[in-house]
Amino acid sequence: MRSDQDGCPAAAALEVIGERWSLLALRELFYGVHRFDRIVERTGAPRNILATRLRHLEAEGVIERRRYQEAPARYEYHLTEAGKTLLPVVLALMAWGNEHLVREPKLMHHTCGSGLRAVTVCADCGEEAHAEDVSAPWVRRA
Repeated sequence: MRSDQDGCPAAAALEVIGERWSLLALRELFYGVHRFDRIVERTGAPRNILATRLRHLEAEGVIERRRYQEAPARYEYHLTEAGKTLLPVVLALMAWGNEHLVREPKLMHHTCGSGLRAVTVCADCGEEAHAEDVSAPWVRRA
């Protein structure tokens, strides 16, 4: 995975996953869609652009290709361990879209039938973080 220890972690992450077709492909992988044609169908992505995005995600260690057919060679795409940790990011985007952008929210359900809520908590104390709680050591507040 790319490392940007001196820069903004959000900017570094966006270099890897911050493009529309990349995020939609990741959404499909979380839904359990692994084959290229189905990802194209479900995202509406142009085939050539999606292929480029998937190669980039693979090169960055977010996804991996697995051969499922020998002749002709055909592959499925699967999340790596690093890719699986993007679930909260994708869920947060979906939750924000549900709340602010879509007329009829597409609910996200856990196996128990309840909706999912993306929450950010402090790694040490477990307290939920809010927008006004966020700070970065390299940014001075005005």
